[in-house]
Amino acid sequence: MPSIFSKIIAGEIPAFKIAENDHYLAFLDVFPIKRGHVLVIPKQEVDYIFDLEDEVLAGLNVFAKKIAIALKKAIPCKRIGVIVLGLEVPHAHIHLIPLESEKDILLSNPKMTLPKEEMAQIAAGIREFI
Repeated sequence: MPSIFSKIIAGEIPAFKIAENDHYLAFLDVFPIKRGHVLVIPKQEVDYIFDLEDEVLAGLNVFAKKIAIALKKAIPCKRIGVIVLGLEVPHAHIHLIPLESEKDILLSNPKMTLPKEEMAQIAAGIREFI
């Protein structure tokens, strides 16, 4: 059964896309723990990130780096935190989260619900720096 991320890739579920190429996709988390929380995924549906082929894993990280650089410019912060947890959706993914402190990266933090207009504005702001 396709994951929710595969449905986003296929266009069956809308997303606030940041960047996309033939192999990878970056989009805003719809329930972010911080404003600007981005998910970066391979388009290949693989559950566990370390089951990706070496070239795909390396490409995913290079793609995520480009997104993280743009994210830091769009959402001023001390750092962009990176989490690879992989338990919540059975599709390999990287979380990029703007940080002011270590506590900002805890996925147990309350999830935010932002208006669609604000999500679209955040996505557009990040895309400006790519």
